[in-house]
Amino acid sequence: MQPTLPSGSSCQEPEWPEQERAEQLARGAALKWASGIFYRPEQLARLGQYRSREVQRTCFLQGRIKSVVQSYLEGVQIGVWQLSQALEAVQGTHEALNQAHGLIQGMAQTSKTLEALREQVTQHKQLQALSQLLPRLQAVPASVTHTKMLIDTQQLLEAYVSLRELEQLQEEAWASLGGLELPVFQGLGHLAEALGHAVEAAAGAAGQLAQADPALLVAAIRVAEMEAKRTTPLGQVPRDWRQRCLQALQAGLEQVYFGTTVLPEPGALAEWLKALQMALPAELATAEALVAPCCPPHYNVVQLWSHTLHSGLRRSLQQLLAGPELGAADAFNLLHWALHVYLGQEMMGSLELGPEADVSQLEPLLTSENIEQLEATFVVKVQANVAQWLQKALDGEVAEWGREQEPNTDPSGFYHSPMPVIVLQILAESIHVTNLVSESLQNRVCGMALSELGTFLRSFSDALIQFSRDHLSGEALAPHYVSYLLAAFNHQSALSSSMSVLQLDGVATGVLAPVEAGLDELQRRICRLVLEALQVELQPLFAALPSRQWLSSSELLDRVCERTSRFCRDFWRVRNPAVQVLLAEAERTVVVQYLHALMQGRLVCCSEDERTQAAERLEHDAAQFKELFLSLGLEESAHCTPVLLSVRELLNLRDPTMLGLEVAGLQQRFPDVSEDHVSALLDLRGDVSREQRQAALSSLQAGPPPSPPMVRRPLFSLVPAPTPSLSSCLFSGLCS
Repeated sequence: MQPTLPSGSSCQEPEWPEQERAEQLARGAALKWASGIFYRPEQLARLGQYRSREVQRTCFLQGRIKSVVQSYLEGVQIGVWQLSQALEAVQGTHEALNQAHGLIQGMAQTSKTLEALREQVTQHKQLQALSQLLPRLQAVPASVTHTKMLIDTQQLLEAYVSLRELEQLQEEAWASLGGLELPVFQGLGHLAEALGHAVEAAAGAAGQLAQADPALLVAAIRVAEMEAKRTTPLGQVPRDWRQRCLQALQAGLEQVYFGTTVLPEPGALAEWLKALQMALPAELATAEALVAPCCPPHYNVVQLWSHTLHSGLRRSLQQLLAGPELGAADAFNLLHWALHVYLGQEMMGSLELGPEADVSQLEPLLTSENIEQLEATFVVKVQANVAQWLQKALDGEVAEWGREQEPNTDPSGFYHSPMPVIVLQILAESIHVTNLVSESLQNRVCGMALSELGTFLRSFSDALIQFSRDHLSGEALAPHYVSYLLAAFNHQSALSSSMSVLQLDGVATGVLAPVEAGLDELQRRICRLVLEALQVELQPLFAALPSRQWLSSSELLDRVCERTSRFCRDFWRVRNPAVQVLLAEAERTVVVQYLHALMQGRLVCCSEDERTQAAERLEHDAAQFKELFLSLGLEESAHCTPVLLSVRELLNLRDPTMLGLEVAGLQQRFPDVSEDHVSALLDLRGDVSREQRQAALSSLQAGPPPSPPMVRRPLFSLVPAPTPSLSSCLFSGLCS
């Protein structure tokens, strides 16, 4: 077969693009070869050889082309033959399909004629099955009534057997009747639900039934287990009576002990917790001894009981804490009970209970937030009570100050009052009772107690100040004003010496520092009030000192010493070391008043004899003061009367030009002496010129600082610096 060319085509036009490109490449290669041959003339001699070789090559290529074309044409011929065979097969298949379609249409027409017959056969089968089941179906209403009666009389096993027979009959009738539902079985659903409620009710009262009627409890559990093992038919929802039974067990137990109506009223929490402390272990023991044998092992009755009781108690406590704020006693009782009693051997950790009742692995009964809330509530409530009790103690003490009789004394003769003991007992009991709960609560209450003690000390100090003001102003004269101030000294000493009862083990001592500072401030304030009273006593006497009478006679100072001795006669009723502080400050007050009187310019020595007499008087007065306070019990090392001897040396100096050295020595011994003080003492001499005064004051400014061992407590700084009057200047001749 030769390939035919399409009409309108020419031999010059190639059939394939590849052929055209091949011809172009061949022509290009030939032209290149020919140009190379003709470009070199020496190659022309070999042109014949080239021609013969190209002829042979051309013949070879033509032969190969012919064989390829022949092979191609044979393949095309075979393909055409195969296509014709396939066409014949397709035509045969088409004819067979047409015949099958005709047969199917004929069968459809035949099946339509058989539908009525098929329906009659189905009805015949249903009637046959119904006729066989009819005696049993007629007994269904009576069985339903009987089953309901069994449920009502709590014969649960018999009721379940009867119910299952009815349900099996229903399933058999449904299968036999081809899914047809009969009206006679419409009440089975309500009957099954009634039996489920009966099982739930029996499980909810398991604790009571285990003691009164364990057979009923066992029957209810067996019904739930048999129902759990039953295979539910397709299309029906399984009745999970086992889960409902377990839930009823938990709900009934929680309702008995932790129903919303049994939450305690405010103030009744302790009784409620005590009742639970007895009831919960007893309930677990009942569950272990009576309920557990009535239930399958996989119910884990004791563990279920303990977990249910724990969760119910925890939920009830959360509801209790979410309600009105508890009082201090309720908060304390709940903290102590939840943290120590609940898991202790006297309750849930009792050795009489089996290991299944262990609740130590459950979540805590109170969360950290609950504990924080209860501790804060307890501290706030106790703080209010402590503040009220301390105020009552202070009011009782203040009421004693206006009595017509002196303060009470202890067997040793010291002024005594129960107030410090009451205060410390209130605070100590508030702290130490909390060690029954937790260290954190104890630390909180300790901080609160120290804070309230600081507040009490400030109130006590303010009350003393008001007491002093009322007495000194005359609004409310106290017959034994100083005695009650001295009694307050003992109160402060008693509080200070007993502070250790408020110090907890393991707590830094620095927490007491603010209270100790408050006690020190209270002591200084009491001392200041006593000294103010002493100043009031001595001020009229020092108003006449110094004078000419003072130079010539000791009568003025004798009266000063006598009144001072009378004022200080009750100092021995103050306990050490406070009495030493009080005597030292009393002596300092007397000396300061004495120096202040000397510097007022009421006396200026007119001659050397008067200066000598004044110096002797100062020496005598210093000795008399020393003897007075030694007799009162003041330690000699605390005396400050040597300052009078230093002033005596300043007056007794014969050579005024040496005053600079004496003033420098005075500054070494008493660094707080000022120029005004020195100037006033120089005025007392009466023989110091302006130049000598300037030289003495210059030596005061240029003197070396005192060495540390010579530094003493302030003395001259307590004396108001006098301003020299014009009369004293004229009298001493310094203004000439």
